[in-house]
Amino acid sequence: MPVISSPVGNIRITARDGCLSELRFTDEKTDEVVLDQVLMSTIQQLEEYFEGSRKVFDMPIGLGGTDFQHRVWLEIANIPFGQTTTYMKIAQKIGNPAAIRAVGAAIGANPILVVLPCHRVLGSDGALTGYAGGLNKKKALLEMEGHPSQGTLFL
Repeated sequence: MPVISSPVGNIRITARDGCLSELRFTDEKTDEVVLDQVLMSTIQQLEEYFEGSRKVFDMPIGLGGTDFQHRVWLEIANIPFGQTTTYMKIAQKIGNPAAIRAVGAAIGANPILVVLPCHRVLGSDGALTGYAGGLNKKKALLEMEGHPSQGTLFL
């Protein structure tokens, strides 16, 4: 599966059964791999996103995980470009307001970073908290989307 470069670091993209199945930041070097249609479309859409011309992704996604994780991942997919929400609000939206930590764990297990925009989820106090790609990448993605810096949020 290909490793591509982006403004925030190299990204490994994996497709399975005609669907995007994983998108992760990596320290691996970029490579030239023969691509299928899903991977080519994903690369094109990511390039458009990083250039600022794409705000919504449109590719088939195949997710593993539990039913709870699916509910969380589908909810984070609804967070609009340039906006943020909190773990608490996601727990409320999926009908389980006491599950804030479980929501955090599900978000931490998100297999498709950027496309399922878990970088748009903040702590209740607006703090940058957890991101599988690293907080520096979360900060960079939010800034790229035009999210305003907030005090100590962006040191």
